[in-house]
Amino acid sequence: MVNLPKYIYLDNASTTKVDDEVVKEIIPFMSEFYGNSSSSHSLGTKINKKIVSARENVAKLLNAESKEIIFTSGATESINTILKGIVSFDKSKRSQIITVTTEHSAVLDTCKYLENVGVEVVYLPVLESGLVDINELKKIISDKTLLVSVMWVNNETGIIQPIKEITEIAHQFGALMMTDATQAVGKISIDVKDLDVDYLVFSGHKFYAPKGIGGYYYNYKSLNLQPLIHGGGQEKGKRSGTLNVPGVIGLGKSCEITLNEIEKNKSSIKKLRDLLEDQLLTIEGAFVNGDKNNRIYNISNICFPNIEADIFIKMLDNICVSNGSACHSELIEPSHVLTAMGLISKNAFSSIRFSLSKYNTEDEILYTIKKVKEIVSQLKRSSYA
Repeated sequence: MVNLPKYIYLDNASTTKVDDEVVKEIIPFMSEFYGNSSSSHSLGTKINKKIVSARENVAKLLNAESKEIIFTSGATESINTILKGIVSFDKSKRSQIITVTTEHSAVLDTCKYLENVGVEVVYLPVLESGLVDINELKKIISDKTLLVSVMWVNNETGIIQPIKEITEIAHQFGALMMTDATQAVGKISIDVKDLDVDYLVFSGHKFYAPKGIGGYYYNYKSLNLQPLIHGGGQEKGKRSGTLNVPGVIGLGKSCEITLNEIEKNKSSIKKLRDLLEDQLLTIEGAFVNGDKNNRIYNISNICFPNIEADIFIKMLDNICVSNGSACHSELIEPSHVLTAMGLISKNAFSSIRFSLSKYNTEDEILYTIKKVKEIVSQLKRSSYA
C-alpha cells in the first residue's frame, strides 16, 4: 500500500508550497537579521546587500536589469499600479486601454474602475481555443490606444497567448504593452528583452516563494508611472512602504532555484499532467477546455458534462482541485473565462482545473485518476436514479 500525503494538492495555479530551501533562507531574516533594509546602521546595510542580491536573481530569471525590477505585494498590486499609474501620468491624447475578456479579475476589475473615471476600455474577444483574436486586435487598435494588457498564461485553462506578436502590434501604433505573467514566471523561460514588453507582472507564491511578495518589470525607457502608494519613497519612489525583507529574500532564492530547475520541472510535471489527462479523457464525454497545443504544461482544465463541479470537488475530499480561479471560487456563477470561449453555462459549471507542481508524484496522480473515475461514475448513476 502506497503511503500518500494527507492532502493531494492539485491546485498549484492558485498557490504553491514554499520550497524548503526558500524557507531556510527566509528564517534568519525574521529572527536574527530583522532590521529595516532602509536603515543606515550595519545591520541595515547587511540586509540591504541581500535585497540587492535578491533583485539581481529576479532580474536574471527575466533577463532584465536589476534596476528594472520593482517589488510589490504581488501581481494584483502590480497590475493596479501599472494600469492606474499610466492613466494618471499620461498627458497625451491617448485615452484607450485594450485588454481581453479572459483576463484575471485583477485586470478586469481595475479596468472597470478606470471606465468609471472616464477611461475607454475595449475588451478583446477570444476564439474557441482561448487564444486572442489577433484580427480583432488589429481592427481595434489605433493611435489613441495608450496600453494593451494581455495575460500571458491563463490561470484557468493554461492557454499561452502570443505575447511577442501582440507586443509588436501594440508598438506599431505607439501603444505600451503590459502582460500579466503570473502563471508564466517560474514555469517557462522568459526574456523580456526579446519580448519587448514594457511591463510584466508576477507573484512569488505561484512558483514556490511566499505569499505577499511579487513585483513587476518595467522597461526603464518606457513611460514613467504615478505610484499607487506614496510615503517613504522606497523602490525608487515607485512603491513606498517598508520593504517585505523576508518575502523579497525568499523570492530571490526561489528565482535562483528556478533558474537551475526550470527545464527539469517542465519535463517531469508535463509527464504527470499528460498521464492524468489521458486517463481522465477516457471518461465518456470528457474534454479539455481550450487549445491543447498552446498551453502551459502544468494545467489541465477538463469538462465532465452533467457533473456539478462543486459537488464533485467536495466528494474528492483530500484531493485539492478547483472549478476556476481561486479568487472567485465562492461565486455561484460560471467561469467568465470558459463562457468567453463559447462554453455553455452548464458545461462551464461541469469543468475542473487540475494544476500540478514539482512536488506531485506519480502515485498521487494514479490515486487521483482512480478517485475521479469512481466519483464521476457515482454521480452519473445518481443522476439517472
